[in-house]
Amino acid sequence: MQKNRMPNNQSNAPIISHLCDIAANYDVIFSDVWGVVHNGLIPHAAAGVALTEFRRNGGVVVMISNAPRPAWSVVEQLNAIGVVSSAYDAVVTSGDVTQGLARAMHDPHCFHIGAEKDEPLFRDLAVKRVSKEKASFIICTGLKDDETETVADYTDLLADLRNRDLPMICANPDLVVERGEKLILCAGALADAYQEMGGKVTHAGKPHQPIYEATHAKATGILGKTPEKSRILAIGDAIRTDVAGAKTFGIDSLFLSAGIHTSELHGGDGRLSPAQLNAFMPKQAFQPMATSEYLIW
Repeated sequence: MQKNRMPNNQSNAPIISHLCDIAANYDVIFSDVWGVVHNGLIPHAAAGVALTEFRRNGGVVVMISNAPRPAWSVVEQLNAIGVVSSAYDAVVTSGDVTQGLARAMHDPHCFHIGAEKDEPLFRDLAVKRVSKEKASFIICTGLKDDETETVADYTDLLADLRNRDLPMICANPDLVVERGEKLILCAGALADAYQEMGGKVTHAGKPHQPIYEATHAKATGILGKTPEKSRILAIGDAIRTDVAGAKTFGIDSLFLSAGIHTSELHGGDGRLSPAQLNAFMPKQAFQPMATSEYLIW
C-alpha cells in the first residue's frame, strides 16, 4: 500500500492533528507510556481512544516503556491509573531487558541504586543485593527519593563505585519523566554522571536497540508474521529516547510536543507553537517523521 502524503506545512517536522491522518500507513505502533497515555498520575483519555481505534482497525499496539520494572508491574500501574486495556496488545519494558542483562552476569552480587517502588524488578531474579563493597555490578533503577534528591546527592557514592570499577546496568535511560505537572529525575541522569566519571554503563531501554528488538519480537508473535519496519510507527514525547531510538531501529516516529518538551515548544497560550518547533527541530540530532501536540484519533 502506498503511504498517504503528509500534510504540507512550514514545520521541519510536519504537524498533524490526528493519528487517523496517517494510521493507514502502519500495521504496528510502538507507543511510549509516560507522557503519551498518562502523565504519571492521570490517563490521557484521548490517547487511549486513539490507540484503541488503531487496534479496532486491525493494528497492533505494543507499549514500549523505560520503566525499570517488569511488564506485569507496568500493566498493574496502567490499570491503577485508569489507562484502558483496549489501548494495547502487550507491554515491553526496560525492566524486562534489565532482568535479562542481570541474568547474564557471571557473578550475581548486585548493588542496587533506586527506590522501594522498583522492588518488582528483583522478583524471580536470581541476584543477591549486597553492599557496594561486596558487589560485582550495579543496577540503577533511579533515585531513592526522586521528589527531593538531585544527581549531586549521589556524587560521592558514584565516585566510590567508579573507584571499584563496577559496571552499571541502567534500568531506565530516561533523564526525566512527567509526574503530573513536575519533571522527575530518572536513572539515566545518574548513569550519565557515572559515565562522565569513566564508569561503564549498559543501558537497558530506549534509545538503545535491545528493547526495540524485544518489542519487534513481541509484535511478531501477536501478528503471526514479522512486520516490515516501514509499517511500524513509534510514538513518544522525548527526542533523546523515543525519536532517536526509532530512527536508529529504522522505523518512523511521531513526536508529541505536550510532554517533557512542553516548555520549549508551547507558547503562552499553552498550545504548540510552530515557530518554536521550527527553531527547535534543526538543533536535534534525530528528526521525527511528524509532530503532533497530543495523541488524538
